[in-house]
Amino acid sequence: MRLWLRGPVLQALRRVRGTCGSQGQPPPLPVPPKIVATWEAISLGRQPVPEYFNFAHDVLDVWSQLEKAGHRPPNPAFWWVDGRGAEVQWSFEELGEQSRKAANMLGGVCDLQPGDRMMLVLPRLPEWWLVSVACMRTGAVMIPGISQLTEKDLKFRLQASRAKSIITSDSLAPRVDAISADCPSLQTKLLVSDSSRPGWMNFRQLLREASSEHSCARTKSQDPLAIYFTSGTTGAPKMVEHTQASYGLGFVASGRRWVALTESDIFWNTTDTGWVKAAWTLFSAWPNGSCIFVHEQRYQFQSLKHCLTGGEALNPDVRGKWKSQTGLELHEGYGQSETVVICANPKGSKIKAGSMGQASPPYEVQIVDDEGNVLPPGEEGNIAIRVRPARPFCFFRCYLDNPEKTAASERGDFYITGDRAHIDKDGYFWFMGRNDDVINSSSYRIGPVEVESALAEHPAVLEAAVVSSPDPLRGEVVKAFIVLSPAYTSHDPKKLTWELQEHVKRVTAPYKYPRKVAFVSELPKTVSGKIQRSKLRSQEWRR
Repeated sequence: MRLWLRGPVLQALRRVRGTCGSQGQPPPLPVPPKIVATWEAISLGRQPVPEYFNFAHDVLDVWSQLEKAGHRPPNPAFWWVDGRGAEVQWSFEELGEQSRKAANMLGGVCDLQPGDRMMLVLPRLPEWWLVSVACMRTGAVMIPGISQLTEKDLKFRLQASRAKSIITSDSLAPRVDAISADCPSLQTKLLVSDSSRPGWMNFRQLLREASSEHSCARTKSQDPLAIYFTSGTTGAPKMVEHTQASYGLGFVASGRRWVALTESDIFWNTTDTGWVKAAWTLFSAWPNGSCIFVHEQRYQFQSLKHCLTGGEALNPDVRGKWKSQTGLELHEGYGQSETVVICANPKGSKIKAGSMGQASPPYEVQIVDDEGNVLPPGEEGNIAIRVRPARPFCFFRCYLDNPEKTAASERGDFYITGDRAHIDKDGYFWFMGRNDDVINSSSYRIGPVEVESALAEHPAVLEAAVVSSPDPLRGEVVKAFIVLSPAYTSHDPKKLTWELQEHVKRVTAPYKYPRKVAFVSELPKTVSGKIQRSKLRSQEWRR
Protein backbone atom coordinates (compact mmCIF):
# COMPACT_ATOMS: atom_id res chain seq x y z
CA MET A 1 0.00 0.00 0.00
CA ARG A 2 1.46 3.31 -1.06
CA LEU A 3 1.17 6.25 1.28
CA TRP A 4 0.29 9.59 -0.18
CA LEU A 5 2.53 11.76 1.98
CA ARG A 6 6.29 11.98 2.08
CA GLY A 7 9.06 12.65 4.55
CA PRO A 8 10.74 10.69 7.35
CA VAL A 9 7.73 10.82 9.68
CA LEU A 10 5.42 9.49 7.01
CA GLN A 11 7.94 6.89 5.94
CA ALA A 12 7.66 5.61 9.49
CA LEU A 13 3.92 5.53 9.13
CA ARG A 14 4.33 3.57 5.93
CA ARG A 15 6.31 0.94 7.82
CA VAL A 16 3.60 0.81 10.48
CA ARG A 17 0.79 0.36 7.99
CA GLY A 18 2.85 -2.16 6.11
CA THR A 19 2.43 -3.59 2.65
CA CYS A 20 0.74 -6.72 1.41
CA GLY A 21 2.76 -9.70 2.65
CA SER A 22 4.93 -7.71 5.10
CA GLN A 23 6.57 -9.72 7.90
CA GLY A 24 7.51 -9.05 11.49
CA GLN A 25 6.36 -6.56 14.10
CA PRO A 26 5.94 -2.92 12.97
CA PRO A 27 8.13 -0.30 14.61
CA PRO A 28 6.49 2.03 17.15
CA LEU A 29 4.43 4.90 15.85
CA PRO A 30 6.13 8.32 15.72
CA VAL A 31 4.89 10.57 18.49
CA PRO A 32 2.13 13.07 17.62
CA PRO A 33 4.33 16.19 17.83
CA LYS A 34 6.53 14.88 15.01
CA ILE A 35 3.53 14.10 12.81
CA VAL A 36 1.87 17.45 13.43
CA ALA A 37 5.20 19.20 12.83
CA THR A 38 5.34 17.64 9.37
CA TRP A 39 1.83 18.81 8.50
CA GLU A 40 2.58 22.24 9.98
CA ALA A 41 5.74 22.59 7.90
CA ILE A 42 3.69 21.93 4.75
CA SER A 43 1.05 24.40 5.93
CA LEU A 44 3.73 27.07 6.43
CA GLY A 45 5.19 26.46 2.98
CA ARG A 46 8.44 25.04 4.36
CA GLN A 47 7.93 21.61 2.81
CA PRO A 48 6.40 20.79 -0.57
CA VAL A 49 2.77 19.80 -0.85
CA PRO A 50 2.51 16.05 -1.59
CA GLU A 51 1.15 14.96 -4.95
CA TYR A 52 -1.55 12.86 -3.27
CA PHE A 53 -3.49 13.81 -0.17
CA ASN A 54 -6.79 12.89 1.44
CA PHE A 55 -7.70 14.37 4.81
CA ALA A 56 -9.70 11.36 5.97
CA HIS A 57 -6.99 8.87 5.01
CA ASP A 58 -3.85 10.85 5.83
CA VAL A 59 -4.99 12.72 8.94
CA LEU A 60 -8.02 11.16 10.60
CA ASP A 61 -6.95 7.56 10.08
CA VAL A 62 -3.46 8.38 11.34
CA TRP A 63 -4.91 9.81 14.56
CA SER A 64 -7.05 6.70 14.87
CA GLN A 65 -3.87 4.58 14.85
CA LEU A 66 -2.15 6.88 17.35
CA GLU A 67 -5.22 6.76 19.58
CA LYS A 68 -5.26 2.97 19.60
CA ALA A 69 -1.54 2.96 20.40
CA GLY A 70 -2.12 5.20 23.45
CA HIS A 71 -0.46 8.32 21.96
CA ARG A 72 -3.48 10.57 22.55
CA PRO A 73 -5.45 11.55 25.69
CA PRO A 74 -8.79 9.76 26.21
CA ASN A 75 -10.95 12.80 25.35
CA PRO A 76 -13.20 12.32 22.29
CA ALA A 77 -12.47 13.58 18.78
CA PHE A 78 -16.06 14.77 18.46
CA TRP A 79 -18.50 15.74 21.19
CA TRP A 80 -22.07 16.87 20.51
CA VAL A 81 -24.74 17.95 23.01
CA ASP A 82 -28.24 19.12 22.08
CA GLY A 83 -29.30 20.69 25.38
CA ARG A 84 -32.22 18.29 25.78
CA GLY A 85 -30.37 15.29 27.13
CA ALA A 86 -28.97 13.78 23.93
CA GLU A 87 -25.21 13.46 23.59
CA VAL A 88 -22.78 11.94 21.07
CA GLN A 89 -19.09 11.26 21.61
CA TRP A 90 -16.82 9.71 19.00
CA SER A 91 -13.18 8.78 19.29
CA PHE A 92 -11.12 9.02 16.11
CA GLU A 93 -11.60 5.28 15.70
CA GLU A 94 -15.38 5.60 16.04
CA LEU A 95 -15.43 8.59 13.71
CA GLY A 96 -13.52 6.51 11.19
CA GLU A 97 -15.93 3.59 11.46
CA GLN A 98 -19.05 5.76 11.17
CA SER A 99 -17.65 7.83 8.30
CA ARG A 100 -16.68 4.69 6.36
CA LYS A 101 -20.26 3.46 6.71
CA ALA A 102 -21.49 6.83 5.47
CA ALA A 103 -19.00 6.71 2.59
CA ASN A 104 -20.34 3.31 1.53
CA MET A 105 -23.79 4.84 1.47
CA LEU A 106 -22.69 7.80 -0.66
CA GLY A 107 -20.88 5.57 -3.10
CA GLY A 108 -23.69 2.98 -3.08
CA VAL A 109 -27.28 4.18 -3.02
CA CYS A 110 -26.26 7.74 -3.94
CA ASP A 111 -23.82 6.57 -6.64
CA LEU A 112 -21.42 9.42 -5.90
CA GLN A 113 -18.12 9.11 -7.74
CA PRO A 114 -14.95 11.17 -7.19
CA GLY A 115 -15.64 14.70 -8.37
CA ASP A 116 -19.44 14.43 -8.00
CA ARG A 117 -20.99 17.19 -5.92
CA MET A 118 -23.15 16.88 -2.82
CA MET A 119 -24.97 19.72 -1.08
CA LEU A 120 -25.01 19.63 2.74
CA VAL A 121 -27.72 21.77 4.32
CA LEU A 122 -27.97 20.70 7.93
CA PRO A 123 -28.16 22.41 11.33
CA ARG A 124 -25.62 21.55 14.04
CA LEU A 125 -26.22 17.80 13.92
CA PRO A 126 -23.47 15.14 14.15
CA GLU A 127 -24.41 13.99 10.64
CA TRP A 128 -22.96 17.18 9.15
CA TRP A 129 -19.44 16.29 10.33
CA LEU A 130 -19.99 12.63 9.47
CA VAL A 131 -21.06 13.32 5.88
CA SER A 132 -18.28 15.88 5.42
CA VAL A 133 -15.72 13.17 6.21
CA ALA A 134 -17.63 10.64 4.09
CA CYS A 135 -17.38 13.01 1.11
CA MET A 136 -13.60 13.09 1.59
CA ARG A 137 -13.45 9.29 1.68
CA THR A 138 -15.41 8.97 -1.57
CA GLY A 139 -13.76 11.92 -3.31
CA ALA A 140 -17.11 13.69 -3.58
CA VAL A 141 -17.15 17.50 -3.39
CA MET A 142 -19.15 18.90 -0.47
CA ILE A 143 -21.20 22.10 -0.86
CA PRO A 144 -22.29 23.38 2.57
CA GLY A 145 -25.28 25.70 2.87
CA ILE A 146 -27.05 27.38 5.79
CA SER A 147 -30.43 26.09 6.97
CA GLN A 148 -32.12 29.42 6.25
CA LEU A 149 -31.82 29.07 2.48
CA THR A 150 -35.09 29.78 0.67
CA GLU A 151 -36.49 27.87 -2.30
CA LYS A 152 -34.96 30.50 -4.58
CA ASP A 153 -31.55 30.15 -2.89
CA LEU A 154 -31.65 26.37 -3.10
CA LYS A 155 -32.70 26.38 -6.73
CA PHE A 156 -29.90 28.74 -7.71
CA ARG A 157 -27.26 26.76 -5.84
CA LEU A 158 -28.40 23.35 -7.06
CA GLN A 159 -28.60 24.52 -10.66
CA ALA A 160 -25.29 26.42 -10.59
CA SER A 161 -23.34 23.63 -8.88
CA ARG A 162 -25.06 20.77 -10.73
CA ALA A 163 -25.07 18.89 -7.43
CA LYS A 164 -25.92 15.22 -7.82
CA SER A 165 -27.16 14.71 -4.26
CA ILE A 166 -28.40 16.70 -1.27
CA ILE A 167 -28.69 15.89 2.41
CA THR A 168 -30.90 17.95 4.71
CA SER A 169 -33.33 17.81 7.63
CA ASP A 170 -37.11 17.75 8.00
CA SER A 171 -37.48 21.53 8.03
CA LEU A 172 -35.80 22.08 4.67
CA ALA A 173 -37.02 19.02 2.76
CA PRO A 174 -40.30 20.67 1.61
CA ARG A 175 -38.33 23.56 0.08
CA VAL A 176 -36.13 21.12 -1.81
CA ASP A 177 -39.19 19.23 -3.07
CA ALA A 178 -40.72 22.48 -4.33
CA ILE A 179 -37.80 23.16 -6.70
CA SER A 180 -36.20 19.75 -7.35
CA ALA A 181 -38.04 19.33 -10.67
CA ASP A 182 -36.11 22.36 -11.94
CA CYS A 183 -32.76 20.82 -10.94
CA PRO A 184 -32.09 18.00 -13.45
CA SER A 185 -28.67 17.14 -12.00
CA LEU A 186 -30.18 16.28 -8.60
CA GLN A 187 -30.58 12.50 -8.49
CA THR A 188 -30.72 11.51 -4.81
CA LYS A 189 -32.07 13.14 -1.66
CA LEU A 190 -30.99 12.07 1.83
CA LEU A 191 -33.04 12.97 4.90
CA VAL A 192 -31.56 13.18 8.40
CA SER A 193 -34.63 12.31 10.40
CA ASP A 194 -36.26 9.66 12.56
CA SER A 195 -39.24 9.64 10.19
CA SER A 196 -39.67 8.99 6.47
CA ARG A 197 -40.65 11.23 3.55
CA PRO A 198 -41.73 10.18 0.02
CA GLY A 199 -38.91 10.53 -2.51
CA TRP A 200 -36.22 10.69 0.17
CA MET A 201 -33.83 8.08 1.54
CA ASN A 202 -33.46 8.00 5.32
CA PHE A 203 -29.82 8.60 6.20
CA ARG A 204 -29.95 7.20 9.72
CA GLN A 205 -31.60 3.96 8.66
CA LEU A 206 -29.16 3.42 5.79
CA LEU A 207 -26.21 4.20 8.06
CA ARG A 208 -27.22 1.46 10.48
CA GLU A 209 -27.31 -1.05 7.63
CA ALA A 210 -24.08 0.02 5.88
CA SER A 211 -20.78 -1.83 6.02
CA SER A 212 -17.85 -0.24 7.86
CA GLU A 213 -15.32 -1.64 5.37
CA HIS A 214 -14.39 1.02 2.82
CA SER A 215 -11.35 1.87 0.69
CA CYS A 216 -10.63 5.59 0.66
CA ALA A 217 -10.48 7.33 -2.72
CA ARG A 218 -6.93 8.13 -3.81
CA THR A 219 -7.20 11.87 -4.31
CA LYS A 220 -4.55 14.27 -5.53
CA SER A 221 -3.79 17.36 -3.49
CA GLN A 222 -5.23 19.58 -6.22
CA ASP A 223 -8.46 17.60 -6.58
CA PRO A 224 -11.57 19.51 -5.47
CA LEU A 225 -12.71 19.12 -1.87
CA ALA A 226 -15.38 21.76 -1.26
CA ILE A 227 -17.40 24.52 -2.91
CA TYR A 228 -18.66 27.53 -0.99
CA PHE A 229 -21.04 30.17 -2.33
CA THR A 230 -20.04 33.76 -1.61
CA SER A 231 -22.43 36.29 -0.11
CA GLY A 232 -23.49 37.72 -3.47
CA THR A 233 -22.47 41.30 -2.75
CA THR A 234 -22.03 42.41 -6.36
CA GLY A 235 -24.51 40.11 -8.07
CA ALA A 236 -25.26 36.43 -7.96
CA PRO A 237 -23.20 34.45 -5.39
CA LYS A 238 -20.00 33.01 -6.81
CA MET A 239 -18.79 29.44 -6.33
CA VAL A 240 -15.43 29.24 -4.54
CA GLU A 241 -13.64 25.91 -5.06
CA HIS A 242 -11.08 24.61 -2.57
CA THR A 243 -8.82 21.61 -3.02
CA GLN A 244 -7.96 18.62 -0.87
CA ALA A 245 -4.76 20.36 0.24
CA SER A 246 -5.86 24.01 0.40
CA TYR A 247 -8.28 23.20 3.22
CA GLY A 248 -6.97 19.80 4.34
CA LEU A 249 -3.46 21.09 5.09
CA GLY A 250 -3.94 24.85 4.94
CA PHE A 251 -5.28 25.26 8.49
CA VAL A 252 -2.76 23.16 10.41
CA ALA A 253 -0.46 26.08 11.21
CA SER A 254 -3.22 28.50 12.21
CA GLY A 255 -4.77 25.75 14.31
CA ARG A 256 -1.47 25.36 16.12
CA ARG A 257 -0.58 29.04 16.38
CA TRP A 258 -3.71 31.21 16.31
CA VAL A 259 -6.11 28.70 17.87
CA ALA A 260 -3.27 27.22 19.99
CA LEU A 261 -4.63 23.67 19.82
CA THR A 262 -3.09 20.47 21.18
CA GLU A 263 -4.36 16.89 21.32
CA SER A 264 -5.73 17.49 24.83
CA ASP A 265 -7.83 20.54 23.92
CA ILE A 266 -11.57 20.93 23.22
CA PHE A 267 -12.51 23.47 20.52
CA TRP A 268 -15.98 25.01 20.47
CA ASN A 269 -17.02 27.07 17.44
CA THR A 270 -20.52 28.56 17.51
CA THR A 271 -20.80 29.27 13.78
CA ASP A 272 -23.49 27.89 11.47
CA THR A 273 -22.45 24.75 9.56
CA GLY A 274 -23.10 26.54 6.26
CA TRP A 275 -20.34 29.09 6.82
CA VAL A 276 -16.66 28.50 6.08
CA LYS A 277 -15.78 28.92 9.77
CA ALA A 278 -17.32 25.49 10.43
CA ALA A 279 -14.82 23.98 7.98
CA TRP A 280 -12.05 26.10 9.51
CA THR A 281 -12.77 24.37 12.82
CA LEU A 282 -12.75 20.91 11.30
CA PHE A 283 -9.47 21.41 9.42
CA SER A 284 -7.66 23.14 12.30
CA ALA A 285 -8.82 20.97 15.21
CA TRP A 286 -8.50 17.44 13.88
CA PRO A 287 -4.97 17.67 12.39
CA ASN A 288 -3.87 18.80 15.85
CA GLY A 289 -5.66 15.87 17.50
CA SER A 290 -8.16 18.15 19.27
CA CYS A 291 -11.80 17.53 20.13
CA ILE A 292 -14.51 19.42 18.24
CA PHE A 293 -17.35 20.38 20.57
CA VAL A 294 -20.80 21.22 19.19
CA HIS A 295 -23.86 22.44 21.04
CA GLU A 296 -27.20 23.23 19.45
CA GLN A 297 -27.97 25.94 22.00
CA ARG A 298 -25.70 27.17 24.81
CA TYR A 299 -23.20 25.39 26.97
CA GLN A 300 -21.10 26.57 29.91
CA PHE A 301 -17.62 25.24 30.47
CA GLN A 302 -16.08 25.60 33.90
CA SER A 303 -13.08 27.36 32.42
CA LEU A 304 -11.78 28.72 29.13
CA LYS A 305 -8.13 28.72 28.08
CA HIS A 306 -8.10 30.66 24.83
CA CYS A 307 -10.74 32.70 22.95
CA LEU A 308 -10.94 33.71 19.29
CA THR A 309 -13.09 35.94 17.13
CA GLY A 310 -13.44 36.38 13.39
CA GLY A 311 -15.90 37.25 10.66
CA GLU A 312 -16.23 40.93 11.49
CA ALA A 313 -14.15 43.73 13.02
CA LEU A 314 -14.17 43.43 16.80
CA ASN A 315 -15.89 46.25 18.66
CA PRO A 316 -13.55 47.67 21.37
CA ASP A 317 -16.41 47.70 23.88
CA VAL A 318 -17.05 44.01 23.25
CA ARG A 319 -13.37 43.22 23.68
CA GLY A 320 -13.27 45.06 27.01
CA LYS A 321 -16.43 43.43 28.36
CA TRP A 322 -15.25 39.97 27.30
CA LYS A 323 -11.94 40.38 29.11
CA SER A 324 -13.56 41.79 32.23
CA GLN A 325 -15.97 38.84 32.46
CA THR A 326 -13.66 35.98 31.42
CA GLY A 327 -10.21 37.29 32.23
CA LEU A 328 -9.12 36.34 28.70
CA GLU A 329 -8.20 38.33 25.62
CA LEU A 330 -10.09 37.84 22.38
CA HIS A 331 -7.59 36.90 19.66
CA GLU A 332 -8.92 38.33 16.43
CA GLY A 333 -8.33 36.73 13.03
CA TYR A 334 -9.26 37.58 9.46
CA GLY A 335 -9.85 35.47 6.37
CA GLN A 336 -12.24 34.83 3.49
CA SER A 337 -14.12 32.04 1.75
CA GLU A 338 -11.33 32.15 -0.83
CA THR A 339 -8.49 31.72 1.68
CA VAL A 340 -7.41 30.28 4.97
CA VAL A 341 -6.41 32.65 7.81
CA ILE A 342 -4.92 35.84 6.30
CA CYS A 343 -4.14 37.80 9.47
CA ALA A 344 -4.30 36.78 13.12
CA ASN A 345 -3.25 37.52 16.67
CA PRO A 346 -1.60 34.23 17.73
CA LYS A 347 -1.58 33.17 21.35
CA GLY A 348 1.34 34.76 23.14
CA SER A 349 1.69 37.63 20.67
CA LYS A 350 1.23 41.29 21.51
CA ILE A 351 -2.36 42.37 20.89
CA LYS A 352 -3.05 45.87 19.64
CA ALA A 353 -6.71 46.57 20.37
CA GLY A 354 -8.57 47.15 17.10
CA SER A 355 -6.00 45.41 14.90
CA MET A 356 -6.56 42.18 12.97
CA GLY A 357 -3.03 41.14 13.83
CA GLN A 358 -0.15 40.29 11.55
CA ALA A 359 0.05 38.30 8.31
CA SER A 360 -0.43 34.57 8.75
CA PRO A 361 2.10 32.32 6.93
CA PRO A 362 2.48 31.21 4.24
CA TYR A 363 0.73 34.33 2.92
CA GLU A 364 2.61 37.49 2.04
CA VAL A 365 -0.02 40.13 2.81
CA GLN A 366 0.36 43.71 1.64
CA ILE A 367 -1.68 46.90 1.31
CA VAL A 368 -1.80 47.88 -2.37
CA ASP A 369 -3.41 50.58 -4.49
CA ASP A 370 -5.94 49.90 -7.24
CA GLU A 371 -3.13 49.07 -9.69
CA GLY A 372 -1.52 46.52 -7.37
CA ASN A 373 1.37 48.69 -6.18
CA VAL A 374 2.48 48.15 -2.58
CA LEU A 375 1.67 51.08 -0.30
CA PRO A 376 3.77 52.26 2.67
CA PRO A 377 2.72 51.84 6.32
CA GLY A 378 -0.10 54.11 7.40
CA GLU A 379 -1.65 54.50 3.94
CA GLU A 380 -5.08 52.99 3.36
CA GLY A 381 -5.54 50.62 0.45
CA ASN A 382 -6.64 47.14 -0.59
CA ILE A 383 -5.78 44.12 1.52
CA ALA A 384 -3.94 41.88 -0.93
CA ILE A 385 -2.11 38.54 -1.01
CA ARG A 386 0.85 37.93 -3.30
CA VAL A 387 0.06 35.20 -5.85
CA ARG A 388 2.99 35.72 -8.23
CA PRO A 389 5.52 34.38 -8.94
CA ALA A 390 4.17 31.55 -6.76
CA ARG A 391 0.52 31.09 -5.81
CA PRO A 392 0.07 29.83 -2.21
CA PHE A 393 -1.29 26.28 -2.12
CA CYS A 394 -3.81 27.16 0.63
CA PHE A 395 -5.87 29.27 -1.70
CA PHE A 396 -9.07 28.83 -3.65
CA ARG A 397 -8.54 27.38 -7.10
CA CYS A 398 -11.02 29.59 -8.94
CA TYR A 399 -14.54 30.94 -9.10
CA LEU A 400 -16.18 28.00 -10.82
CA ASP A 401 -17.64 28.71 -14.26
CA ASN A 402 -16.67 32.36 -13.90
CA PRO A 403 -13.22 33.03 -15.42
CA GLU A 404 -13.98 36.76 -15.68
CA LYS A 405 -14.47 37.11 -11.92
CA THR A 406 -11.43 34.94 -11.25
CA ALA A 407 -9.28 37.19 -13.45
CA ALA A 408 -10.78 40.37 -11.97
CA SER A 409 -9.80 39.28 -8.45
CA GLU A 410 -6.11 39.82 -9.29
CA ARG A 411 -4.16 43.00 -9.99
CA GLY A 412 -0.51 42.76 -10.84
CA ASP A 413 1.10 40.18 -8.58
CA PHE A 414 -1.70 40.22 -6.00
CA TYR A 415 -5.09 38.79 -5.19
CA ILE A 416 -7.37 41.63 -4.05
CA THR A 417 -9.60 40.70 -1.11
CA GLY A 418 -12.09 43.53 -1.64
CA ASP A 419 -11.48 44.82 1.89
CA ARG A 420 -9.55 47.94 2.83
CA ALA A 421 -7.06 48.51 5.64
CA HIS A 422 -3.72 50.04 6.52
CA ILE A 423 -0.62 48.44 8.02
CA ASP A 424 1.49 49.98 10.78
CA LYS A 425 5.28 49.95 11.13
CA ASP A 426 5.11 46.74 13.23
CA GLY A 427 3.21 44.83 10.55
CA TYR A 428 -0.21 44.96 12.22
CA PHE A 429 -3.22 45.34 9.91
CA TRP A 430 -6.05 47.75 10.74
CA PHE A 431 -9.37 47.12 9.01
CA MET A 432 -11.01 50.19 7.45
CA GLY A 433 -14.04 48.94 5.55
CA ARG A 434 -15.34 46.77 2.74
CA ASN A 435 -15.25 47.65 -0.92
CA ASP A 436 -18.33 45.61 -1.71
CA ASP A 437 -20.61 47.22 0.91
CA VAL A 438 -21.28 43.86 2.54
CA ILE A 439 -23.45 44.03 5.65
CA ASN A 440 -22.40 41.94 8.65
CA SER A 441 -25.35 41.45 10.98
CA SER A 442 -24.85 39.05 13.92
CA SER A 443 -22.03 37.41 11.89
CA TYR A 444 -24.34 36.88 8.88
CA ARG A 445 -22.81 38.43 5.79
CA ILE A 446 -25.50 40.01 3.63
CA GLY A 447 -24.98 41.41 0.15
CA PRO A 448 -26.98 44.57 -0.59
CA VAL A 449 -27.57 43.68 -4.24
CA GLU A 450 -29.45 40.52 -3.29
CA VAL A 451 -31.78 42.43 -0.93
CA GLU A 452 -32.24 45.24 -3.44
CA SER A 453 -33.12 42.73 -6.13
CA ALA A 454 -35.71 41.15 -3.85
CA LEU A 455 -37.26 44.53 -3.09
CA ALA A 456 -37.33 45.41 -6.79
CA GLU A 457 -39.64 42.45 -7.43
CA HIS A 458 -42.38 44.14 -5.38
CA PRO A 459 -44.63 46.49 -7.37
CA ALA A 460 -44.40 49.20 -4.71
CA VAL A 461 -40.65 49.65 -5.26
CA LEU A 462 -39.39 51.97 -7.97
CA GLU A 463 -35.81 52.03 -6.70
CA ALA A 464 -34.01 50.74 -3.62
CA ALA A 465 -30.62 51.00 -1.97
CA VAL A 466 -29.53 48.83 0.94
CA VAL A 467 -26.79 49.70 3.44
CA SER A 468 -25.74 48.81 6.96
CA SER A 469 -27.17 50.69 9.91
CA PRO A 470 -25.86 50.55 13.51
CA ASP A 471 -27.71 48.34 15.96
CA PRO A 472 -26.88 47.82 19.67
CA LEU A 473 -27.75 44.10 19.60
CA ARG A 474 -26.55 42.90 16.18
CA GLY A 475 -23.76 45.38 15.58
CA GLU A 476 -25.38 46.39 12.31
CA VAL A 477 -28.58 45.61 10.46
CA VAL A 478 -29.97 45.96 6.96
CA LYS A 479 -31.58 49.29 6.17
CA ALA A 480 -33.42 49.91 2.91
CA PHE A 481 -33.94 53.30 1.33
CA ILE A 482 -36.89 53.02 -1.03
CA VAL A 483 -38.34 55.24 -3.74
CA LEU A 484 -41.99 54.23 -4.14
CA SER A 485 -43.87 53.71 -7.37
CA PRO A 486 -46.47 56.48 -7.93
CA ALA A 487 -49.37 54.14 -7.20
CA TYR A 488 -48.06 53.43 -3.69
CA THR A 489 -47.02 56.89 -2.47
CA SER A 490 -50.30 57.34 -0.57
CA HIS A 491 -50.19 53.94 1.18
CA ASP A 492 -49.79 53.69 4.95
CA PRO A 493 -46.02 53.62 5.63
CA LYS A 494 -46.19 51.19 8.55
CA LYS A 495 -48.29 48.65 6.68
CA LEU A 496 -46.16 48.99 3.56
CA THR A 497 -42.96 48.54 5.60
CA TRP A 498 -44.30 45.30 7.06
CA GLU A 499 -45.42 44.11 3.62
CA LEU A 500 -42.01 44.75 2.08
CA GLN A 501 -40.21 43.07 4.97
CA GLU A 502 -42.36 39.95 4.62
CA HIS A 503 -41.81 40.00 0.86
CA VAL A 504 -38.02 39.94 1.28
CA LYS A 505 -38.29 37.11 3.80
CA ARG A 506 -40.20 35.05 1.23
CA VAL A 507 -37.97 35.86 -1.73
CA THR A 508 -34.61 35.44 0.00
CA ALA A 509 -33.34 34.14 3.33
CA PRO A 510 -35.29 35.49 6.36
CA TYR A 511 -32.21 36.93 8.07
CA LYS A 512 -31.62 39.24 5.08
CA TYR A 513 -34.78 41.30 5.38
CA PRO A 514 -34.42 45.04 6.09
CA ARG A 515 -35.07 45.66 9.76
CA LYS A 516 -35.13 49.38 9.02
CA VAL A 517 -36.94 51.01 6.09
CA ALA A 518 -36.96 54.63 4.97
CA PHE A 519 -39.11 55.99 2.13
CA VAL A 520 -37.32 58.72 0.19
CA SER A 521 -38.03 60.81 -2.89
CA GLU A 522 -34.69 60.03 -4.57
CA LEU A 523 -31.41 58.20 -4.08
CA PRO A 524 -27.92 59.73 -4.32
CA LYS A 525 -26.25 58.78 -7.60
CA THR A 526 -23.04 59.29 -9.51
CA VAL A 527 -23.02 61.11 -12.84
CA SER A 528 -23.19 57.73 -14.53
CA GLY A 529 -26.39 56.86 -12.68
CA LYS A 530 -24.94 54.47 -10.12
CA ILE A 531 -26.39 54.59 -6.61
CA GLN A 532 -23.93 55.91 -4.04
CA ARG A 533 -24.47 53.56 -1.11
CA SER A 534 -21.45 55.02 0.65
CA LYS A 535 -23.29 58.32 1.19
CA LEU A 536 -26.31 56.57 2.69
CA ARG A 537 -24.11 54.39 4.88
CA SER A 538 -22.11 57.37 6.14
CA GLN A 539 -25.36 59.14 6.92
CA GLU A 540 -26.50 56.18 9.02
CA TRP A 541 -23.29 55.77 10.97
CA ARG A 542 -22.92 59.50 11.72
CA ARG A 543 -26.21 59.47 13.66
